[in-house]
Amino acid sequence: MSITRRELMLSTLAVGAMQAFPQLSEAQARRFVANCLTGSWEVAFRDNVVPVFRRDNNNADVALEPMIGVEQLAKISASKANPPLDVAILDSGPSLVAIAQDLVAPYPVERSKHYANIVPEAKSPMGIAPFFQIIGIAYNTDRITTPPTSWDDLWKPEYKGRVGITNLNSSLGLGFMVDIARKHGGSDSNIEEAFKRLDELKPNIGAVATNPSQAAALFQQGQIDIAPAIFNEIMLLKGHDVPVDFVLPKDRGVGYTSTMHIVKNSPYAELAFQYIETSLSPEVQTKMMQNPYLVVPTNSNVTLTGEIAKLFGSTEQLKEKLTFLDWNAINPKRGDWADRFNREVKI
Repeated sequence: MSITRRELMLSTLAVGAMQAFPQLSEAQARRFVANCLTGSWEVAFRDNVVPVFRRDNNNADVALEPMIGVEQLAKISASKANPPLDVAILDSGPSLVAIAQDLVAPYPVERSKHYANIVPEAKSPMGIAPFFQIIGIAYNTDRITTPPTSWDDLWKPEYKGRVGITNLNSSLGLGFMVDIARKHGGSDSNIEEAFKRLDELKPNIGAVATNPSQAAALFQQGQIDIAPAIFNEIMLLKGHDVPVDFVLPKDRGVGYTSTMHIVKNSPYAELAFQYIETSLSPEVQTKMMQNPYLVVPTNSNVTLTGEIAKLFGSTEQLKEKLTFLDWNAINPKRGDWADRFNREVKI
């Protein structure tokens, strides 16, 4: 009987996994799989985390699987006993859901080389965030010569049909809506005022993205001129000569974290721990902070430099320029808000 090249490759992978982890049965053997967020995050992790992880772990094989948080939750929930992921990266809202549903394991902080040096806003006993996510205003520098200074700029009549927004399945869309609500008398648990303002914004909306990467791509495609966006997604485009730039609103941008977790029942829990440790290391965070990645680090032993230092100063100054989201208040309402957004916002 002949064997195909693909069958041979899969057999070799399975044997290697069982040799490295004798407790695995043949049915359990598979590649070590780490989630990475979509777009620029996949590039940053593939170029920086994976090579160092493999160097320090006997050239261990790792598959990156890009997904947003809600997709990860769905996949892990559907197969708790034999999860398809070993490392999850979850924004703060989905992270709380994963913990509540017992989908992730406690992080072994007592063994961590880096836990003590991670800023308090980025760590918990269940997981650690290797970077901050920063929401501000992105704009096309060819078409908008005076940089915007406030969320209110999105409502200017000259931007009719040229504003981009992101739906509420993403933390980008939620962060924008919650911040708009706060500025008009609402709160993290009550964004009715934001929906009212969104109704007034409709003539200006030219496109609705499903995730932060797609939101950034709308600039590259020429569909929009101004939008709420994630800092490093926009700076990656800028580094590739797309005419776009990023500013924080004068009354502070929005910050949140994406936490790395060891998925419960992972057959590769030790590799998952080592992979997360690699992501937290000063070596990797310093590399990811550089062009073209511009990922904002959370390890206090990393000194901010370049574009990140220009915009944020030090890590302490960065936190002063941001307002953080109360996910305990947001999560119970998130599904209803997302459904309402999808009903009311049609392009």
